[in-house]
Amino acid sequence: MSIAFVTVLIVLALLALMVLGTPLGVATLLVSVVTSLIYFGPPGLFLVSSNVYHVLENYSLVAVPLFVFMAGILERSGIAESLFDAMAELGGNFPGSLGIQTCVVAVFLAAMSGIMGGEIVMLGMIALPHMFRLGYDRRLSIGIICAAGALATLIPPSIVMIIYGVTANVSISDLFLGGTGPGLMLAGIYMIYIYTRARLDPTLAPVAVHNTDVPHRKFTAMKNLIAPLFVITSVMGTIYSGIASVTEAAAIGACAAILVALLRKRLSYGMIRDTFRQTVLTVGSVVWLVLGAVSLVGIYNIIGGSRFLQGVLEGLDWHPILVILLMMAIVFVLGTFMEWIAIVFITVPIFAPVVVAFGYDPIWFGVLFAMNIQIYYLSPPFGPACFFLKSVAPPDVTLQEIFASVWPFVLMQIVGLLLVLFFPQIALFIPEMLSR
Repeated sequence: MSIAFVTVLIVLALLALMVLGTPLGVATLLVSVVTSLIYFGPPGLFLVSSNVYHVLENYSLVAVPLFVFMAGILERSGIAESLFDAMAELGGNFPGSLGIQTCVVAVFLAAMSGIMGGEIVMLGMIALPHMFRLGYDRRLSIGIICAAGALATLIPPSIVMIIYGVTANVSISDLFLGGTGPGLMLAGIYMIYIYTRARLDPTLAPVAVHNTDVPHRKFTAMKNLIAPLFVITSVMGTIYSGIASVTEAAAIGACAAILVALLRKRLSYGMIRDTFRQTVLTVGSVVWLVLGAVSLVGIYNIIGGSRFLQGVLEGLDWHPILVILLMMAIVFVLGTFMEWIAIVFITVPIFAPVVVAFGYDPIWFGVLFAMNIQIYYLSPPFGPACFFLKSVAPPDVTLQEIFASVWPFVLMQIVGLLLVLFFPQIALFIPEMLSR
């Protein structure tokens, strides 16, 4: 059988299994096992297991459960509420101020956790009801929560960046630096959009009435910023000062989160137990996706699949930018029925060598890839961000309303991706500046 025909059969088999309701990790693992048995017989099972073992022993992946644990502790420590209180006192009152303050809080939360789901849940529980009470436009409020919460895919320490770095074998620290500029750029675009709409139609985003002139309240607000800055510094500061690797910094960040919870008198046995349980459930689902995706890609590479697809991409008589846009389109389509972790492990081993062969920086492509994953987070019909928000939103907020609310922000994300695509220095400026 030709490799092109085998590729079509593998895709059809995956689609058929997912239509039958088979979990994606099990579906990819099953297809890889069947493919290995067809090509190599019983010894093919050893190839499947060796491929998986090689990835799971990667030291950098240890950072994933540590960051998930850190995010869980911070979520239960009440730090998000403190951030909102601080922003309300220090941010001032102007058109769209609450929406803009929500974006600022989202940037802080992203820089502390790197986990998108938990961030959207926190924003949905704290900011969304406040916006509704103040009289904010429902669609604008919902869009702000989903888009701002998805910034964790770009702003370090991003779990997406860690998985991409492991898969593409590039520096995770450089990926973190590369994602910082585009992440802040997108946050800035959201803020400009919110302010502009609020200025044009003040009824969309009424101004809250706060007495921000009381000195002790401002002092309290500044105190509330100490804990978030401490956690961010404990992670990012140790990485870029050379004190710790990304994995070691994740452990330091987890300890910093526990210390913050202790000082805020939120630390308890029940809190630790629930956080460990949630961490195991989250990381367990991640591991199954990794097992399936890595085993499938490993077998597919052995039978010549990656060489075939790379040859197809490199053989296209297109400008390299058009080929990269095609890659982005493929990732976007896969996002309609696949988890992002599986997308990374399936596509990056094929796409990254082609991008390097074209002479482009893999760090830049990694940032583009993460931005595409961010678009997938918001886009129907899958749109994980929309489902996360639905789980904590008031009962009258329907999933259809959430999907309709995110489209302006999806368009802004696409604009941001195109800006980074055509102006790579947006992503590469900080890594290049710090590497000198």
